[in-house]
Amino acid sequence: MRKNFKIILNYIKDLSIETPDAETFIFVKDKISKYQLSIDIKSKALKNKMIEVSTKLTFKDKDNNDKKSFFEIDYASIVQVEESVKDKNQLEKILLCEVQKEMYPKLESIFVKLINDAGFSGVKFDKKVDFEKLYNDRLN
Repeated sequence: MRKNFKIILNYIKDLSIETPDAETFIFVKDKISKYQLSIDIKSKALKNKMIEVSTKLTFKDKDNNDKKSFFEIDYASIVQVEESVKDKNQLEKILLCEVQKEMYPKLESIFVKLINDAGFSGVKFDKKVDFEKLYNDRLN
């Protein structure tokens, strides 16, 4: 399949790593394997057939613990879509699947490194994100 978009640039739009104190850090270090990753993707039209695709990763404790750390990165990709793309569904699939498949490995690598550098060494996301499945599940 011929690629009908081009990623012009990527950048970190917002970043938050919060661990309120040493006691919380020690507690979280033992529990971080229970933390879950969630993904939220939004897009905004720009000029000249360009679109900002914002991919937000949040890594947090789903349990209701008082002591918790919070990790979030909002990563923007500026994408130029070819004139030939007219169909709304085709555009959605490009933004939610194709762009993600191309830029996500770099985003995940940055996020994991930041979490590790924040003192939580050994954190990694073993489960690979299937953007096609997420896209198709959304339609059903």
